[in-house]
Amino acid sequence: MAKIDWYAEFVDLHYKPARDDIVCLYYFEPASGISVKEAVGRVASESSSGTWTTLYKLPPRVAKIKARSFEIKGNYVRIAYPIDLWEPGNAPQLLSGIAGNIFGMKALKNLRLVDASLPKEYIKHFKGPGKGIAGIRDALKVRKRPITGAVPKPKIGFSAAEHAGIAYETWMGGFDLVKDDENLTSTSFNRFEDRVERMTKLRDKAERETGDRKDALLNITGETNEMIRKAKFVHNLGWRFIMIDVVTAGIASVQTLRDVCADLGLAIHAHRAMHAMFDRNPKHGMTMYFLAKLMRMIGVDEIHVGTAVGKLVGGKKEVSDIANMLRGSHVKASGLMLEQDWNYIKPIFPVSSGGLHPGLIPAVMKIFGNDLTLLVSGGIHGHPKGTRAGAKAAMQAIDATMQGINLTEYAKKHVELQQALDKWGFYKPK
Repeated sequence: MAKIDWYAEFVDLHYKPARDDIVCLYYFEPASGISVKEAVGRVASESSSGTWTTLYKLPPRVAKIKARSFEIKGNYVRIAYPIDLWEPGNAPQLLSGIAGNIFGMKALKNLRLVDASLPKEYIKHFKGPGKGIAGIRDALKVRKRPITGAVPKPKIGFSAAEHAGIAYETWMGGFDLVKDDENLTSTSFNRFEDRVERMTKLRDKAERETGDRKDALLNITGETNEMIRKAKFVHNLGWRFIMIDVVTAGIASVQTLRDVCADLGLAIHAHRAMHAMFDRNPKHGMTMYFLAKLMRMIGVDEIHVGTAVGKLVGGKKEVSDIANMLRGSHVKASGLMLEQDWNYIKPIFPVSSGGLHPGLIPAVMKIFGNDLTLLVSGGIHGHPKGTRAGAKAAMQAIDATMQGINLTEYAKKHVELQQALDKWGFYKPK
């Protein structure tokens, strides 16, 4: 009988990756009756230049550009992809290969893209963030402490006027930013343009009264041309940020908006809504770590990574590893993280949010340090004395942490913090 498949030809345990190969690390579990070698061969084949059967004729080029599974350790395999497989500057095409059809193969029970090491030859075609950490700090004139922000709560339900009023109270409590939530764009009761115009007037008022820079993370998520229109609209009103739900909007639109926003001088706040559909299962899908890496390369300026102590999934090591990858210039291979040299790509802020209140701020800052955007929403709006007092309590918790003072002690002379601790203490939401 003639040979039918050629998956074994995509496994080469003696292969040494070239300097410009993209190297991916996968977790895999073969389906019943499929050997380890066949499973990893199928992944390399389907994600590069293979097909299900031997072919009548192949150009010599195929042997040079095929992916190779070159290292297998237990349920983990490293696969090297030659640079010629990839169109320069095309992030969607990268995902179509290393995170595409391979996840639907019946020969695999589970498959998870853990990380990918992106060589200089690949990332040089991407511009990275326009602002990054230094640019955001310059825009807000905040030098050392975390950047602070809050979502008006409930996340959707306020009118434009009510939303703007909550924004003003948040700013007056000392916060830098007010954030639209992921599912609030433009509704019949809170139209985007009305909301932004009302917020603009109150932003200017808050800046006059406090002497500090105030801004907002305005959710423009939608069809790409509509996002461009809204980005120009907020720019014309003097705002410095926009927000995009980067997973639901799509990789291609984020690439487009990166250049639009850079031209307008706007920073991109990346919300990760929908990420858990593919990163929560530890055996299948794609890690948040790699999604965050991809977004830094494309050029967002900050991205949600979790809290480890709040209401969303993501343990301490995971969020710490993501944060360090986003802020570092060179990531050394360690555990399941591959080496990554960021070259000229600017560092960006990790964003910690989800179920936080003043009592949890020291724990978050212990994990992240000061270079983060800290979003405390329900944990200020639920304060017994209201939003402004809640924001003050959060700022007091930050001040105490930066001075190395225990919150219980600091609260003795800071009434808003004491009131917050009386309500929440150090409770961790579930």
